[in-house]
Amino acid sequence: MTSPTGDQYDLTLQTGESTLTATVTQVAAGLRALAVDGEPLAETFPASSVPPSACGITLVPWPNRVADGRWELDGEVQQLDLTEPSKGNASHGLLRWTAYRLVELHPHAVVQAATVHPQHGWPFQLDVTVRHELVEDGLVVTHTLTNVGRGRAPWALGSHPFLRVGAHDVADLSVTLDAAMRYVTDERSIPTGTEPVEGTAFDLRRGARVGDLDLDTTYRDVAADDEGVRRTTLRAPDGSGVELWQDASYEYVQVFTPRNFPRDGELGLAVAVEPMTAPANALASGEGLRWLDEGETTTATWGVRCLTAD
Repeated sequence: MTSPTGDQYDLTLQTGESTLTATVTQVAAGLRALAVDGEPLAETFPASSVPPSACGITLVPWPNRVADGRWELDGEVQQLDLTEPSKGNASHGLLRWTAYRLVELHPHAVVQAATVHPQHGWPFQLDVTVRHELVEDGLVVTHTLTNVGRGRAPWALGSHPFLRVGAHDVADLSVTLDAAMRYVTDERSIPTGTEPVEGTAFDLRRGARVGDLDLDTTYRDVAADDEGVRRTTLRAPDGSGVELWQDASYEYVQVFTPRNFPRDGELGLAVAVEPMTAPANALASGEGLRWLDEGETTTATWGVRCLTAD
């Protein structure tokens, strides 16, 4: 029987005494599993189901939401199809349900490609490739976007991995993100402004227990190292952990802690750490939105690292 997420690409890398494995899906170029020596670094779901809560998928040409699916281009209103009708939004881009084309397949890496064709509210054409590659300490994901249409084209990008630290209870994990500001949103999850996290339940700078959080929150002003890399870490009580890193292209991070993630036949707490190049409603607000000239190409990279106990 064909999987709802299309072909499944199982990757393996033997490094030293450890074995890293991953499963990447054809639909949405998604990450369905990631583990080291059988211990999960990311949430998984059955090949027989669609990704719960957008687990692992690629978000392009925008992440998150566009309010009313409406934005303006050179003074002309553009109307996207509403894919989150309960909130009246266009959500998670235009390739969420698209089967990518296989470009390269190696034991430790896979490259897939897709095209964002012109459609309602999107009069542009982008070629997209996604490379998932296992490396010594985890996974590297490289996205490439090329404007193959006429005129300049806007773009924003995100990914939606849910992270794990082996078999540790997600509630007992500590999440750390050095971000000073967060977006305030309305009932439709659309930003209405920003506020400092200092003194609030949204402050993750010194670490916070995941079980004590109720987040679907975008962060900005995220601290970066000299190369522009930003990091979010999850640590278990024994010190083991996982890190999601994102290069300078990704200035924003979404942290999401739903209580209804399906796992082992039950619904429970999970934590997504989503690198994003722009916040929600970027097409309408212009914040974080970038543009590609005809024929221009850009890349953006993020990854997951396994952390050992100190």
